[in-house]
Amino acid sequence: MSQPQQLRDESDFDQLPGNIPISATIADIEEKKGFIDYFRFVVEVKTKGGSKYLIYRRYSEFFNLHQTLENKYSPQDPDRPGPNTCVLPPLPGKIYIGNKKDIAESRIPELNTYMKRLLGLPTWLLLDETLRMFFYQMEQDSQHEPRALRRLRPPTRKVKTVKAPNMDLFSSPRAEAMFDFRGNGKAELNLKRGEVIFLLRRVNADWLEGTVNNQTGIFPESFVKIIKPLPESDSESEGGGHTYSCLRCFLLTPSGVETRDVCVQEALTIQPTYNELLSRMRNVFKVDDIALNYRDPEGDLIRLLDDEDVQLMIREGRRLQDTVKRPVNQFPWELHVTMASDLSVYGSEP
Repeated sequence: MSQPQQLRDESDFDQLPGNIPISATIADIEEKKGFIDYFRFVVEVKTKGGSKYLIYRRYSEFFNLHQTLENKYSPQDPDRPGPNTCVLPPLPGKIYIGNKKDIAESRIPELNTYMKRLLGLPTWLLLDETLRMFFYQMEQDSQHEPRALRRLRPPTRKVKTVKAPNMDLFSSPRAEAMFDFRGNGKAELNLKRGEVIFLLRRVNADWLEGTVNNQTGIFPESFVKIIKPLPESDSESEGGGHTYSCLRCFLLTPSGVETRDVCVQEALTIQPTYNELLSRMRNVFKVDDIALNYRDPEGDLIRLLDDEDVQLMIREGRRLQDTVKRPVNQFPWELHVTMASDLSVYGSEP
């Protein structure tokens, strides 16, 4: 690089605002158990002003960012870039088959290299609104409590083994399973009659979180007998654990209606996509050829076909939520699942 060019670039960098991101490193990965289970990357961002903070991004968000920047700035001829274009670093491609955790772990070095090269591009690109918003700490980022942050821990020269004191587990809050329970997805425990579950916290009036057989998850209180209850202070609002919300859904078949409450690690304000809901309902009811529906205020079934239909259902549910009494952590909308080929359900009375 010529000296005049270097001086100009340094001058441009000095004039950047202090909140502009200049480096980013993946600190860890975390699993999110929502309508679909996925892993997201915990990214430590450093700004020109010297501040540091954490953001949480999925691979799909990296992919969308790259696509947007590519459409804006990639030159038609990479060997002859124009004044308002630049050659972007390559983004690791999509992987469709494999263990999700292993895939996420394998992407860390590549995504770290991608972010380093991306934030090392000409200073004018750092001012791009899409780029800044990707690395900006949103409200949900600041409210999330980080876990291990394995990759930010300093190396330890010597590990000292300390024998843990004996702990009387049977002094802990616990319950005994009175019936077998099969959970839906990784968020829920599988219980066998007679097993002892050690209680961690109350999720809501009907569900508890606990540990059994080295597995932690939630389960309905109606399936267990409380041996030693949780302390009164260990309530949903004070536990500091994950937020679980419940979706009531119905499977309508010629033989009757099956009702299920599906709990997900999501806030009540989440807007899932059509494909996420379809995938989850197929997993819950173990049927592939299904259709998703909701009931309008007149009680008629309305079939969902895409994301816009899902958003309409959510808006309608929120508009009417004060007219229906529900638990505080239950979504204000419900899903009615039918067989895809069964058109006789439409226009019928609820």
